[in-house]
Amino acid sequence: MSTALGLAEAEGRFGRYGGRFVPEALIAALEEVETAYRAAQADTDFQVEFAAMLRDYAGCPSRLYEATRLSAELGGRVLLKREDLNHTGAHKLRNVLGQGLLAKRMGKPRLIAETGAGQHGVATATVAAYLNLSCTVYMGEVDTERQALNVARMRMLGATVVPVRTGSRTLKDAINEAMRDWVTNVADTHYLLGTVAGPHPFPTMVRDFVRGIGVEAREQCVALTGDLPDAVTACVGGGSNAIGAFHAFLDDAEVRLYGFEAGGDGVETGRHAAAIGAGGAGVLHGARSYVMQDEDGQTVESHSISAGLDYPSVGPEHAWLHDTGRAIYQSVTDTEAMDAFALLCRTEGIIPAIESAHALAGTRRIIPELAAELGRPPVVIVTLSGRGDKDMATAARWFQLLDGES
Repeated sequence: MSTALGLAEAEGRFGRYGGRFVPEALIAALEEVETAYRAAQADTDFQVEFAAMLRDYAGCPSRLYEATRLSAELGGRVLLKREDLNHTGAHKLRNVLGQGLLAKRMGKPRLIAETGAGQHGVATATVAAYLNLSCTVYMGEVDTERQALNVARMRMLGATVVPVRTGSRTLKDAINEAMRDWVTNVADTHYLLGTVAGPHPFPTMVRDFVRGIGVEAREQCVALTGDLPDAVTACVGGGSNAIGAFHAFLDDAEVRLYGFEAGGDGVETGRHAAAIGAGGAGVLHGARSYVMQDEDGQTVESHSISAGLDYPSVGPEHAWLHDTGRAIYQSVTDTEAMDAFALLCRTEGIIPAIESAHALAGTRRIIPELAAELGRPPVVIVTLSGRGDKDMATAARWFQLLDGES
């Protein structure tokens, strides 16, 4: 499968998905990024510097932690890939270190980025400070309100945060504004896209910078258990942490891959962000993938309690993995995710990002099915993509933990 995938990637395609659907003004910029990235891939000095940054600055490899109390609760052997322990508290730092280093290589002194939950924005602001680059982050106005702490963190790190007040005022609109900025300032600016979506080469390049999640988890699981896991699970919005976790296992047919989308209030209500589960093929933000659309093919607004999953499309490689059946995608409602959020807090003393709680909720659902099929408790790796500090205001309201609220 990986060989076939490699052939498709030469054209920026994953089956019928991916590609480059952008204004003419961006074609040269995308070709510049692709050329620089291909050269960096082949440059030993770049790879050595990137590996050193991951090790010494980000704190990688992240730990694979056996969650024994959670395992007893769920009936399987649950191993948590602790990306929440990385510097800045999420898997996002892997990608921004790689792209920040690439921007320096291209001679671009300015970074722009978009962010939903704020973790990518914080990571981009961090690497800009680390590498002495200027930084502007676009963020939907709704997300600046529900992620106010991360807005403060970005500003503390020296970034300019621009609230986007158009459309649904969430991640989709932030990406639109970042694209407009890039068209205007492409000569000195690198658009540090935060997920495996967008026009080629971003889906491939971002995946390559985060694929260490799965590479590390595969080695750690074999060292810990003596074998590969039965399943790997992750939440899916744009899908960067999930692709990072899945990719090292694509050729291991016995390892099942599960992605859990944001089901919001329930897919049947229309208030969700399940692009694969309830969308269709279309083009958004420069790539063909699954997109939430109305009967006229217009993109519709998404909804999720998790700002990081509140996006009406998904990375094109996920669309391809879904169509080929190599990965299974299901939706998880806000209520299921928040129940799992509380369960991890109380069994392991770990407060996860609400994004990651979707993966925990989905894992809670599939473990009984796997146990019945295998005739034993399954071994499941769950990616904790980020820590929950940023989500405490949302969680406190959901669980009515604040004085004066009932």
